[in-house]
Amino acid sequence: MNKKKLKILLSLFALNTITLYLYFSSHPDHFRHNFPKNHYITTGNRFSSSENHPNLHSSVVSQSKPWPILPSYLPWSQNSNVGWRSCEGYFGNGFTRKIDLLKTSPEIHRKVGENRDSGGGGGWFRCFFSETLQSSICEGGVIRMNPEKILMSKGGEKLEKVIGRGEEEELPIFENGAFEIEVNERTKNRKKLADENFLNKYLPEGAISKHTMRELIDSIRLVGANDFHCSEWIEEPSLLITRFEYANLFHTVTDWYSAYAASRVTGLPSRPHLVFVDGHCETQLEETWRALFSSLTYAKNFSGPVCFRHAILSPLGYETALFKGLSESIDCIGAPAHDLWQNPNDRKTARLSEFGEMIRAAFGFPVDRQNIPRTVTGPNVLFVRREDYLAHPRHGGKVQSRLSNEQEVFDSIKSWSLNHTECKLNVINGLFAHMSMKEQVRAIQDASVIIGAHGAGLTHIVSAAPKAVILEIISSEYRRPHFALIAHWKGLEYHPIDLEGSYADPPVVIDKLSSILRSLGC
Repeated sequence: MNKKKLKILLSLFALNTITLYLYFSSHPDHFRHNFPKNHYITTGNRFSSSENHPNLHSSVVSQSKPWPILPSYLPWSQNSNVGWRSCEGYFGNGFTRKIDLLKTSPEIHRKVGENRDSGGGGGWFRCFFSETLQSSICEGGVIRMNPEKILMSKGGEKLEKVIGRGEEEELPIFENGAFEIEVNERTKNRKKLADENFLNKYLPEGAISKHTMRELIDSIRLVGANDFHCSEWIEEPSLLITRFEYANLFHTVTDWYSAYAASRVTGLPSRPHLVFVDGHCETQLEETWRALFSSLTYAKNFSGPVCFRHAILSPLGYETALFKGLSESIDCIGAPAHDLWQNPNDRKTARLSEFGEMIRAAFGFPVDRQNIPRTVTGPNVLFVRREDYLAHPRHGGKVQSRLSNEQEVFDSIKSWSLNHTECKLNVINGLFAHMSMKEQVRAIQDASVIIGAHGAGLTHIVSAAPKAVILEIISSEYRRPHFALIAHWKGLEYHPIDLEGSYADPPVVIDKLSSILRSLGC
């Protein structure tokens, strides 16, 4: 090998080493909190999926899923300089105010192995408050959940078995002591963790009629070690989540985003386990919950008091920017992460792109930003359809039409594409109600153009490729900004077709689609 080739190889090796160093040095989050070692024991724990181990009594070694490498990832480290109502304040780590409600006892540093049934010297609890979102992410350790003190249906049942069940039966009511934290100080025994002043200041109800995270924290009592007994311990970090409108994709995406943000803000080194603290029945959307996180079970599936070494509470989906943006102006535009890494800008964000990549990576799909969605034969044009399906126990199975001649529009586009001479088009019939979540995400990420009438299915555009173009057909009755905002915050090209009623003239839709395709070189 001559000197010139050797020099080139050494240069490439040095460049690769520097690149890897820069990447991992920009992912320091899990070192930030400096938790005691015993908060992350990964052997001998008994956390398992309720699907495979419904009684949760067999001893199962569970391995948390690692975080995938995401091209749009930027550090979530605490930064007191995050501006109020900045894009990072809305979509990233604006949770900059830390409030310690209960500090760790020095005794907690002893090895858990000395007494696996012990709390290890006392619990801890703290919250991180966002001035921008007016909500908190909270976490604590050595926490006991008493399922018998949470009044709600069991949850996780097959839909057909609970038809007609009321929503009030599925949402939790927390009795005093539903959750407890071990303390060593006798003066604190049986006292509440948080008073009304704390709840009003850091967990304000706002317009939310039932703030379950606030109610959960209000139920927490402090108990001495002699009264702190557990039927089992969950050694790995666990997210405790209560879902609202759980069968609706848009609202579930807000829950996914909140859970993802909470995991990042608290610096978890791997993906947490999930405990649904609600009594909702099983839905198709659980497929994505399971893909995103390490495992999933329902609170009522535990037969006795269960204790968590580390539990995290994420804000309600209603408290995310995705939902708040429907009623307040959030002046942010999507931008590439590498641009923001070099030139930070309070009015730009890459967080939705990062989140969309997380969903795609969770299903094992590529997340390379340079990946242009075009098949061998030509670009995919995905038409997201609205279909009748049974969504939840109180649903009649009929979906309200937002486009009265949807089939006609789809058939017209399909027919037109067959005679499109500029390039070969693949028109995809997006019958999402009859597709798995993984298939839906695959269809979205492979699409060059995504068309659809206003409906929750379009929320999938959070997982669209960076160069995808969105064409939304909007009836006069549903002029709502959901998907225009998501496209804007993600940096996607977006085009609306506003209708006078609910009928769309197929030639008008085709003309707009043709114009978009020409801009894509087709």
